[in-house]
Amino acid sequence: GLIPPGPGKPQPRTHEGYEWLYVLSGELRLIIGEHDITMAPGEVAEFDTQVPHWFGPAGDRPVEILSILSREGERIHVRAAPRRKPAGG
Repeated sequence: GLIPPGPGKPQPRTHEGYEWLYVLSGELRLIIGEHDITMAPGEVAEFDTQVPHWFGPAGDRPVEILSILSREGERIHVRAAPRRKPAGG
C-alpha cells in the first residue's frame, strides 16, 4: 500500500502476530523497540508485532510497501491454485 506523509510523532503500538515489510518505492522509516531504521526500495524487514513498532515515510514523500501480517506468529500459510498442465502435454 501507499503511505502518505502524516503530521505528528510516531506512535508505536503492539499486537499479536508477525509482520513482513518490503519497500517498493520511496523510503520507509521503521521503529521497532529502540531501533530506528530507514529502509530503501528492495529492502525487507520482519518482526514480532508484540514488540512496540511503527512505520511510515522517512521524509516528506510517500512510501509504497508490501506488508504481510500473520496473526499466528511465524507460521506461514500458502494457498495456491491447482497447477495447470502445460499446453500440448
